Amino acid sequence: MNPSNSSLSQVAGRGRVLAVAAALSALALLAGCATGSNSASVYDRNQAQREQVVRMGTVESVRRVTIDRGQTGVGTAGGAIVGGVAGSSIGGGRGQIITSVLGAIAGGIAGQAVEGGMSKRDGLEITVRFENGELRSIVQEADEMFYVGDRVRVLSGTGATRVTHL
Repeated sequence: MNPSNSSLSQVAGRGRVLAVAAALSALALLAGCATGSNSASVYDRNQAQREQVVRMGTVESVRRVTIDRGQTGVGTAGGAIVGGVAGSSIGGGRGQIITSVLGAIAGGIAGQAVEGGMSKRDGLEITVRFENGELRSIVQEADEMFYVGDRVRVLSGTGATRVTHL
């Protein structure tokens, strides 16, 4: 074996490892940007130190729902990149091209499935009767349980409405 060929293959192998590591890092960073919250306990920076309207009421009904925050495509793209890079490390010549394409397709499908699972949250549709008789329904993450008859306060403002216990 020619020593220079061995060195070249080691460099190429390291390059692939670095490419996979870079793709995974980019995917992790983008996935972090895609997260948000529909929790009554989480305020974003634009909602902090802002006045809100507070109304008191009684829970009339509670229904479990799923909150689908939608997919950004980050999972599909990241999975395709990682799968393509991983596939490119198999075979040589035309076989390497085919395994790269198949790896990208499989990675994209897997990434989409992972992102789809991460974008869904358990939620509650809480119907509240206010003291003036008005009924309102608010959907939020199920991080706090509510029951029919609970006295609650409803906070509205800055584009969000939340139900919390008194």
